[in-house]
Order: sequence, then C-alpha cells, then structure tokens
Amino acid sequence: MPGSGPTHGRAAPAIRDHRALRFLTAGSVDDGKSTLIGRLLYDSRAILADQLDTLERKAAGAPIDLSLLTDGLEAEREQGITIDVAYRYFATRQRKFIIADAPGHEQYTRNMVTAAAGSDAAVVLVDITKLDTSKRPVPLLAQTRRHALLAHLLRVPSIVFAVNKLDAVGAQARAYAAVRDALLDFAEAAGIRVAGIVPVSALRGDNVTQPLDADWYDGPSLLQLLESLPTAQERKDGELLVPVQYVAREGEGTGNQPRTLWGRVAHGRVKAGDAVQLFPSGELATVAEVRLAGEVADVVEAGQSAGIVLDRQVDVSRGDWIATPKAIQAAQRFSATLAWLDTEPAVIGRKYWVRHGNRWVQARITAIEHRLDIHSLQETDAHELAVNDIGHVIVETQQPLPVESYETNRVGGALIVVDPASHRTSGALLVKSPL
Repeated sequence: MPGSGPTHGRAAPAIRDHRALRFLTAGSVDDGKSTLIGRLLYDSRAILADQLDTLERKAAGAPIDLSLLTDGLEAEREQGITIDVAYRYFATRQRKFIIADAPGHEQYTRNMVTAAAGSDAAVVLVDITKLDTSKRPVPLLAQTRRHALLAHLLRVPSIVFAVNKLDAVGAQARAYAAVRDALLDFAEAAGIRVAGIVPVSALRGDNVTQPLDADWYDGPSLLQLLESLPTAQERKDGELLVPVQYVAREGEGTGNQPRTLWGRVAHGRVKAGDAVQLFPSGELATVAEVRLAGEVADVVEAGQSAGIVLDRQVDVSRGDWIATPKAIQAAQRFSATLAWLDTEPAVIGRKYWVRHGNRWVQARITAIEHRLDIHSLQETDAHELAVNDIGHVIVETQQPLPVESYETNRVGGALIVVDPASHRTSGALLVKSPL
C-alpha cells in the first residue's frame, strides 16, 4: 500500500522553519479534535501535574479523557462538543506550537474562521468510522469539505488531513487507502494543495507523536509532519502598508507634542527617512523615527508592530493607513469571496458594517454572482447566502478603502461583516479585486 500520498518515507521533510507553528484542528463533530490535542499535550509532557491529577480523579481508574484538556467551558463538558476556540501551547526539542481547537458544529463555524485567519497550518480530522469505505469514491462529510475549503480560502499555507479512529475499523490498510484517495480527489478538484494525509488514532496515540508500526504506511507521524511545516511568510519586500491601530501622544500639556503612530506592518518595511503617504487624507510626510517594542529601531518589517514618528504634525487617527506614496489604490466597489456565518441570510441591498484594518464603514452587497456547492464544487445561482454558505459577491462601501487582493495580502484583502441590528459577526470577506 502507498504511504500518505503527499508525504512519503518514514521521516518527515527536513525542518525549514524554526519559528513557532500556529495550527488549528478542524473537522466535524466528534471527529476527535480535542482528544487529538490532548494526546499531543500528554505525549509531549506539556500537562501540569495538577491537571493530570484532576483527569485521573475524574477517570476513577478508567482511561483518562484527554479531550477535557481543551474543552474548558462547562457547556462544552456537559454537551460533549467544542463551542469556543481553545488555545494551547506545547513544545518539542525541534519546535514550539500554538494550537487552536476549533468547533466542529456548523453553528460555530464562525469560530473556526477566526482560528484559521491567523494560522500557519490546518489539521482537518476525518473520522473514518463515519464514512462508508465500501463505496468508491468514499463520500466525505460536509463539514470536512467546508472546513478544508474555508482553510484554503483563508490562505492557510499548509492543510493536513488526519484520518482518525483507525483502531476502530477492520482492514485498516484498505479503508485508509480509500479515504486517502477520496481526500486527494476532493483536494485536486478544489485546488487545495495538501501537505499530508496521516492515519492516526488519537485515543490510543497511534501515529500521533511516534511513527506507525505498520507495513502499509511508511510516512511520518502527525507530530513529525507538523515539525517540518513552514510558517506563513509576510511580504517584506515592495511597498509599505501599515493600518494605524493607536496614536500615542508623548509628553504633557498642550501644543504640538510628538506623536507615535502604532500599527502592525502589513507588508514592506519602514525606516527613518522613508517618504510616506497617509490615507484617507493623502498627506505626505517623512518618517523621522521608527520604534519596535518601545525602543528606537533601524528598520521594522512586515509582521512586526511599528511605532512611526513623522517629521511633521499630520491629522492621523485609528483606522487610517500609512503607505508608500501613490501605493494605495482606494476603491468603493470590489469583488470578493464571502463566507457567511450568520443565521440571518446575506441579501442584496441590505446595509452592513464592515471592518477593514481598523476602520469601520457601512457597506452593502450589490450582487451575489454565485454560491459554491461544497459537495459538487460547482458554482450555482443564488439570490442570498444562508449560514455557512460560501459565495462570490460584489460589495460597495460608503467610503473608499485601500483594499488589495487577499491572495497577495491577508491584511489589505480581508474584511469582517457585522450586522448593524444584532451586532453579530455575520461574515468574512476575502477580496478578489477592486472594481
């Protein structure tokens, strides 16, 4: 039998990146996400002694329930489902990790989107006991498809499928191969580049941290694969773009006090002497000084939070943008992919609040061009988008925004949609192109 498909050989690829890897676990309800994370924490000895004592007391001699390490809310423990995103940290000799345990229930898909937006990798669990492995191709669960598609749309760099509960099926080699082939077919049709497909048993710990001892699988364990994955690389070259998050005035009293403009650099780099332009005012200025973590720095690059002091007083506030002169092309209309997360459907013409960077503006959907059928991956006609639908829309904002393609920049190309009446986060907009 072949190995894992996209990864082969007993060892995982050589480590290319030593920075902490942020990854999320996703999948359908009861696929074993919380148990898998608990297994990673338990086997890597990242559990405090008092936590372990508590789990052992609750188990009362039975095997401990590792899912309790992440399901922290009382409602989660009572219902046996994950509701909120739980973050956990652990480290091996090779690397540090930040894990986000995302809910599997459709009702909490918005939390999964939140976790995916800042992740370097996504581990999508596939519960093999829920699938009919006698069929060809094996029909995948809707949430498996939805979560993989959302991770792909949100530009999560590495997507891994973990085929869980292999210990609960017979003819493991044949069953795993059938599911692996179905996943590869789906990924190819959806344009998803798969970093690996790994068979695991989160409950028993098979192939989670230690390689699987089986003649039908010669790939890495899940942990070995995660240790080898790259982190998302920020675009440090090219033009500068910084969303202003906070303006700090120095000194006391009145008059022209020096001000520091703080924000996380979206792309490019900034240093003293650079010419910059402010948006939306269009004012030009020169950078007099840049700061990093409160200290004066020679240069601050993409992915770092910069404190920028200008050579003159300019009217700047939270929500404005700092950029290379003439780099910003503001637009009031743009096409975008919309992942709808609200029970109230998205409709053409209704006004919403959208947040771009740190700026809030009113906007409306002027057209819904199509909806993506997650089963067939075909584009279908739609006049509204229901909860968990993914569609292609045209959006018009009340004021021009410096939007970019989400494919080239996560910060400039992402907006959240908020219902003005309920104040719920209703959707995630991923810009395709300004119009």
